[in-house]
Amino acid sequence: MQAHDETGAYRDSIETTVRLVIWTLAWVATLALARFGPGLLWDSRQPVASWAAVTANLVVGIGWIVAFARFLRGQDELQRKIMQDALAITLGAGWVGGFTYVVANAADLVVHDVDVAVLPALMGVVYVVAVIAGKIRYR
Repeated sequence: MQAHDETGAYRDSIETTVRLVIWTLAWVATLALARFGPGLLWDSRQPVASWAAVTANLVVGIGWIVAFARFLRGQDELQRKIMQDALAITLGAGWVGGFTYVVANAADLVVHDVDVAVLPALMGVVYVVAVIAGKIRYR
């Protein structure tokens, strides 16, 4: 009976992972559509098409958040702890780093403007490093 439960839990974990991957790819695709569609696929002076792409990205992004929450709930306790710690570090780094940039910019200490896309890229790197560090820590 226990082997069946473990197999079922493993299957559920794979299913939530696959769903998360699908939602992630869909979100990235709608993000690319919203970012590069104006000018490449339609005239940038067509705000209806651009708003439709942005709205699609928002809706799919909400679906991604739900899929990620389900993915986390499907993980075992140790994996959930590692990811929770990594998410806390990532949120803190984004929050502190973002506001540090804002106050440095307000004080005219920033020589070059930084593209806003740097923040989520930085947060992604911090998250991956924190997950790897957590896996090493709890080996």
